[in-house]
Amino acid sequence: MDGMSGPHVIRGSVLLPEAELMWRFSRSSGPGGQHVNTTDSQVELRFDLAATEALPDVWKQRALERLAGRLSDGVVTVRASEHRSQWRNRETAAVRLAALLAEATAPPPRPRRPTRIPRGINERRLREKKQRSETKRGRSARDWG
Repeated sequence: MDGMSGPHVIRGSVLLPEAELMWRFSRSSGPGGQHVNTTDSQVELRFDLAATEALPDVWKQRALERLAGRLSDGVVTVRASEHRSQWRNRETAAVRLAALLAEATAPPPRPRRPTRIPRGINERRLREKKQRSETKRGRSARDWG
């Protein structure tokens, strides 16, 4: 069970380049029993976004702009330590990075085309408003007494 579960797809036919991923392992914080002080189960996955050739240029520019706050020297870092096994943390980190890049490289949403409100709907709204106003005026205590 030492191989990763296959290439992680960012979007379409673009994959997370296995060769460009930099892994670092360290001890996780938190509970874990006797085994905890001997295993480096926390995973830190680093990916050099600025230098990669795996992404199309447009995507790369988009990702660099959107992830600007998360980058240090053009490198994006993802940590995973929720599982007790290093292997599962590696999986989690890779999936997280792929998702992050997929979101960062997504095309911007289409601009909203303003639509006109149909005349009938507007007229109905005004009619109902007037009726409501009449109802409320009829409740006023002016002509009581």
